[in-house]
Amino acid sequence: MKFFVGLFLGFSLGVGVGLLLAPQSGEATRAQLSEQGIQLRTGTFNDDIRARAQEALVQGRELYSRTKTELNGRYTRAKSGGEL
Repeated sequence: MKFFVGLFLGFSLGVGVGLLLAPQSGEATRAQLSEQGIQLRTGTFNDDIRARAQEALVQGRELYSRTKTELNGRYTRAKSGGEL
């Protein structure tokens, strides 16, 4: 029980400090939260997350491919007695 009370108090304190130190006005913050709520209800938020995840996956695959190619080249040069 003490854990949940502490968790709730910590969460509440975090939200309060976050709102006080926000880089924009309360009105702008409320508008942004409202917009995000609408996106969650309409599903456009999910589409945005899915698109970002797909983009990150493509970038990760490209990085993997470049790294693999470079490491294979270094391995081949080292195996043949060449310099790294």
